[in-house]
Amino acid sequence: MTYFLSLNSLEFLAKIDPGPFFVFSLIPYLFFLYWLNKVSIIPKLAQWGFRCTLIFVLITIICAIIAKLIYGGELTDIDPLHGLAEAFLTLSDGLIVIGFLSLNNQKT
Repeated sequence: MTYFLSLNSLEFLAKIDPGPFFVFSLIPYLFFLYWLNKVSIIPKLAQWGFRCTLIFVLITIICAIIAKLIYGGELTDIDPLHGLAEAFLTLSDGLIVIGFLSLNNQKT
């Protein structure tokens, strides 16, 4: 049995720097946020949740820099900083869920 991906191709993928992909992924997300402002079907609280996702990204970058410069490690290894960053993701996800739940309550 032959596998579609060989070990060499996986090693090649591991060498690719993911940084530029994260930057480029902001472009469609910003278009999404622009579209979100134009439609009225998405609850306002959920819209704020989607916007807060950008705050999560910013806080994660800041915490990763602090983890590297002060602690000399990765963000995932420094629990207080990692928890702080993830708290912003939890906040944004919570706003999205509560926003859509309020939409469900309005229809019943």
